[in-house]
Amino acid sequence: MFESLQSVPADPILKLAAMHRDDTNPNKVDLGLGVYKDEQGHTPIMRAVAAAEKRLLDMEDSKTYVGMAGWARYNQLIADVVLGDNNAQAAADRLAIAQTPGGTGALRVLCDFINQAKAGAKVWVGNPTWANHHAIIASAGLTIDEFPYFDASTHSVDFDAMMAKLNADAQAGDVVLLHGCCHNPSGADLNLDQWQAFADLAQAKGLIPYIDIAYQGMGDGMEEDAAGLRMVASQVPEMIIASSCSKNFGLYRERTGTAIVVAKDAATATIAQGQMNGVIRGNYSMPPSHGALVVQTILDDAELKADWLAELAEIRERIARLRGELVVALKEAGVEQDFSFIQRQKGMFSFLGVNKDQVDSLVNEHSVYLVGSSRINVAGLNNSTMTNFAKAVAAVL
Repeated sequence: MFESLQSVPADPILKLAAMHRDDTNPNKVDLGLGVYKDEQGHTPIMRAVAAAEKRLLDMEDSKTYVGMAGWARYNQLIADVVLGDNNAQAAADRLAIAQTPGGTGALRVLCDFINQAKAGAKVWVGNPTWANHHAIIASAGLTIDEFPYFDASTHSVDFDAMMAKLNADAQAGDVVLLHGCCHNPSGADLNLDQWQAFADLAQAKGLIPYIDIAYQGMGDGMEEDAAGLRMVASQVPEMIIASSCSKNFGLYRERTGTAIVVAKDAATATIAQGQMNGVIRGNYSMPPSHGALVVQTILDDAELKADWLAELAEIRERIARLRGELVVALKEAGVEQDFSFIQRQKGMFSFLGVNKDQVDSLVNEHSVYLVGSSRINVAGLNNSTMTNFAKAVAAVL
């Protein structure tokens, strides 16, 4: 039976991480893996997370199952985080929510849910988008199509082309996947006027917005980063949201995410909840508990929540500072090309804008590890690597 299996290529980002690990160059730098790193190159446990874990260690007295949809209180709190306190959707009982194994788990549950509602439905994704979006959507049996998203010549959202494509070719009942903030891989986000224009288009054509918000709080702030999503949610009858606590709580390996369906009314939301629960039962049955309880503990405690928000602000401000410092470092290294776009973009990622041969030179000759698209994780830089990285870029241009 197994002799028919074919080899699968290694994941390019994980392959880069292995190459970086085995590289003996003391000046090596890993800008491929999508995790936040501090000045020491470490991905720390956030202060509020550590404090919440200590409380749970003392208080938790059972490891029984939490149910298919996970912890109800966690789900309520995340709905408030994403859609806003006292949001109208929750007040009208229009939400179906499930705690999931990370944002990736949320995406898969929601894609399976979409397929239950409309078998083989078309999901529109931006070009580019997070690479795993394609695999998740296809694995659920859905159809994929693309719209232009990023203009490499201006290093910004190609909004006119995006809207023209969706207006011309998207049909009623199609799903449109957008990043809520801190676009991965480009760092180029929609502004509020563009979100409004998209909401108008979605309503006019009967499109279903599907928002992947994996980096809330890493761009401009928790409220600011969700403003576009909330604008759309306030205007469309149906919407789908995948949220992640991996980045803004630093809970990467605890797999803590949330799948949210906004239905047109309470009766439809009840049906949607049952369908989501059925999808979950046939997949992983129950979500992991620990990360969600950590988040719940933090959000339910004023002191812990304040400390979490303060540390998240420190992380966000450091990323913004690194972006500015990188622009300066490249100029000081003698690079004539304008890289000021890096400072305008949001979150951890940006395209460096070099070609495949130049990427290969950075990897093989300078021990700078980045993926072939030239996406870099700005948070992988620090004071000790910034200058060498800028010199390496100058050398390959």
